[in-house]
Amino acid sequence: MSVTALKGEKPSGTLPPEWEVGPGSLATGRYVDEAFLKLEFEKLWSTVWQVACRVDAIPNENDYTVYKIGDREVIVLRAANDEIKAYHNVCPHRGTALADGQGTYANGKIICPFHGWRWDTQGENEYVLERQEFKKGKLEQCDVALKTVHCRVFEGMVFINFAENPESFDAFIAPIRELMEGLVIGEMRHYWWKTIDVPANWKVAQEAFFEGYHVPATHPQLEPDGADQIYGADPVDPEHEFNHHNVCYQSFERGHGRFYAGKSSPMKGNMRQFSKVDPVDAMADRLQLLADGMDAQVLHADVDLVRGLKGQEIPEDSNLGAEYVKALYTDAAARNRPMAAPIPEHLEMWGGELFMFPNICMLFSGGNMMMYRSLPHPTDPNRCTFEIFSTTTVGKDEQTARAEVIEVTDMDDPEQVYLIPRQDLGNIPRIQRGLKTRGVKRVWLASYNEQIILNMHRQLDEYLTHE
Repeated sequence: MSVTALKGEKPSGTLPPEWEVGPGSLATGRYVDEAFLKLEFEKLWSTVWQVACRVDAIPNENDYTVYKIGDREVIVLRAANDEIKAYHNVCPHRGTALADGQGTYANGKIICPFHGWRWDTQGENEYVLERQEFKKGKLEQCDVALKTVHCRVFEGMVFINFAENPESFDAFIAPIRELMEGLVIGEMRHYWWKTIDVPANWKVAQEAFFEGYHVPATHPQLEPDGADQIYGADPVDPEHEFNHHNVCYQSFERGHGRFYAGKSSPMKGNMRQFSKVDPVDAMADRLQLLADGMDAQVLHADVDLVRGLKGQEIPEDSNLGAEYVKALYTDAAARNRPMAAPIPEHLEMWGGELFMFPNICMLFSGGNMMMYRSLPHPTDPNRCTFEIFSTTTVGKDEQTARAEVIEVTDMDDPEQVYLIPRQDLGNIPRIQRGLKTRGVKRVWLASYNEQIILNMHRQLDEYLTHE
């Protein structure tokens, strides 16, 4: 699908050569120039719909969380059980930030810690100390009400937009709306949430997850045959079938994209490279690597379901993958656990990823979703905040804890970061180091396997060049 311009208009103006997007390459200045980062804050983050938080960060009435992007801050709060509001995090009196982190407003009252001005959760001012001294005693509600930020809730995520007249959210989300709704993303609940300070540009961080092309080199335990081709002493076999040969990619309008399982893959039960062992053991061992290596997307309970198939006869008209799907859905039904309809369009996303422009990656398996969010540093193009969310659907009677972020102090620590994201995070700073050397002026992109990266940058430029 082709990429359309913001609000249906053609962009005006061009970017300089050091920031250029080519037919299959990107100028390195996009990742390292302070001026480019400043332009992103001015033209992208000030006007794009972006995820401020997941709803499970504010599960109960009067709960709030603070979202920061550059020098902007927003209070996102649950004003009522079915109502979520967003306000600029600033007191209209002297500019004091009204909130930090996350918490709960006692009795639904927002109180400035400086002079005690007070608001309800609808943003209406209830009290100004010595009100008669302001504006000759003629303060109006519009003078002292909290300033709202455009806010939409969709599929368990709270989106905000800073623009005075933002683009239509429905148009923004339209290319992936049906897929998101079908994958029951709105039913996902908090499992864990971590934030990591990464020495790399925010785009470098998220682009590391836009393709399966990196798996045999970065995650050799997941594709041992492919790793042998790369790292082994023998010459590379030109006929070797790497797992990414079975991955399908799709670029959508408005910068979104996805990849998903194609003809055959280990996630679909293809155990070609483990053919010498029992198929159930092979599939379970494969999933165990993912459960141990991420504790997200695939969970240990999923592995147990596969191992439970050991010794069971597989019907002639079925296969191991199909029997696993049956076991998973039978278990979910017994727990009254929401699941996506078991149709090919949903099942092919198991082990795949959906990218939502500008900075959300969602990876699926069964009723689980691992989500990545990459946030730019306010001033340094060589740093970002990288977040990992582990979520899952749960039974209707099962309770989950409020989502609270865990700050990772050392991304190389196996106790804080699981193996698979740790392997990816090991590459990301090295990419940024190379880009900063200016040893190359452009980075090259594979036309098929890395198309989501190029699609994302083209949409980014629609914002950056829009008047």
